[in-house]
Amino acid sequence: MASLVRLKPRSASGRPTWRVQFVAGDGGRRAVYLGAVPKKAAEAWLNRVEQLNACAIAGVPIDTNLAGWVASLPAVSHAKLSSVGLVEPRADSREKHTVGHLAKMFVERSAGKPATIRGFNQTLESLKEFFGTDTLVTAVTAEGADDWRTWVVKDKKGSGRRKKQRTTEDNRLSPPTVAKRVSVAKQVFRAAVRWGWIDKSPFDGLRPGSQANPARARYIPLKTIRDVLDACPSIEWRLIVALSRMAGLRCPSEIGSLTWDAVNWEKGGLTVLAKKTEHHGADHAVRIVPICPELRVILADAFEQAEPGAILVVPSAARASVNFRTHLERIITKAGHKPWPRLLQNLRASCETDWVERYPAHVVAPWLGHSPKVAAQHYLMSREHHFEHVVSGGAAAAGPGPGPDESGQGPPPCDAYCAAPATHLATQQGSARDSVPSHETTEPAETTGVSAGSSELTPFIKTAEMAGTGFEPVTSRL
Repeated sequence: MASLVRLKPRSASGRPTWRVQFVAGDGGRRAVYLGAVPKKAAEAWLNRVEQLNACAIAGVPIDTNLAGWVASLPAVSHAKLSSVGLVEPRADSREKHTVGHLAKMFVERSAGKPATIRGFNQTLESLKEFFGTDTLVTAVTAEGADDWRTWVVKDKKGSGRRKKQRTTEDNRLSPPTVAKRVSVAKQVFRAAVRWGWIDKSPFDGLRPGSQANPARARYIPLKTIRDVLDACPSIEWRLIVALSRMAGLRCPSEIGSLTWDAVNWEKGGLTVLAKKTEHHGADHAVRIVPICPELRVILADAFEQAEPGAILVVPSAARASVNFRTHLERIITKAGHKPWPRLLQNLRASCETDWVERYPAHVVAPWLGHSPKVAAQHYLMSREHHFEHVVSGGAAAAGPGPGPDESGQGPPPCDAYCAAPATHLATQQGSARDSVPSHETTEPAETTGVSAGSSELTPFIKTAEMAGTGFEPVTSRL
């Protein structure tokens, strides 16, 4: 016995979609998804499915009339029946590949990083849930692809760890998240075309939309960051916050792999290994990031506290088990602030937003490890003082230069928005306060070979007193 299930409209036409459900001979429940077909056509399919299932359970061949109907079916329709065991697959070996197998092979053949694969899996799980793990890839139609996208847009249920992390009021996925999933789905089925499993991707022509999400972008001023730094329970947490906000490093991949040999104390640069983009080539595998005075103070403090012979700057960031988001939210709350969206990503974006106000975008982008186009799409944020200066005819509207500080009362205490005010630096320990050298260039020099905890740090970092307003990193030779 089979049943016909009417589903809520999920197609662009607004027509209801249909599904035939039945219990197979092994007791398992199966379903044949028909899509947005007329009710009479759905009822005809119901009758045929009942006949085929009855023959399969009884172990008898189908009659001539039913066999003729099966033979007349187009490949896509025939694949729907063979995917649930009602008929034998046609001779074309490509029909043996299911959606579940496609998802598995896509992950196994992907060269992406673990975090990228985790992002892929969210889309792959939704494809398997909607189409069915055992559905043949040849049975997925363009209409079905449209219906899947509509389902992703309208789904309010959620699943897994992200069930309670939706940001929209009605618990739907945000438009940028939907765009990302559509983009991955297109990538998955393009792979099936390359492998010869299908002739054409059913997702061709489906436009993903923009993946930018300005609704979750927050500019985090340095005044807030200093409060957070004061609330950090350890020097490692101070480093995580400072390296994210004042150097724009990715966390945990870049911060966790940063070594003390990568800190060029003499010339004020960090040699950062960019694991996320290293597969794009040598130019994307390593970059040099300038060290601003306030960050230098924190680095020097950490260097003095590190165990002799220590290699990693932030050892805890290299452990996969660390839950950065939860701990950082507690620290921010302790500092008297409300946690913001995309905790670490917005610190990195705020750093770049500050830098582009003083330095050219094509200079800043390599410091962050991406292109100016990517920066404009996903990182840079507008600041209210820009609008206000134009309206008031202020001097800052006439040309580039440092914007107001967090209070809006004047320029920041240091170029590039990074050096701490003198009153803030005065609270640091003496050795760190005296450790800021002149920034003649940001070009990386030979590694010093000085290990953490060594007394030999002094000649490298005590080369000059920092002036009251700090020094800006010169970029002409980077």
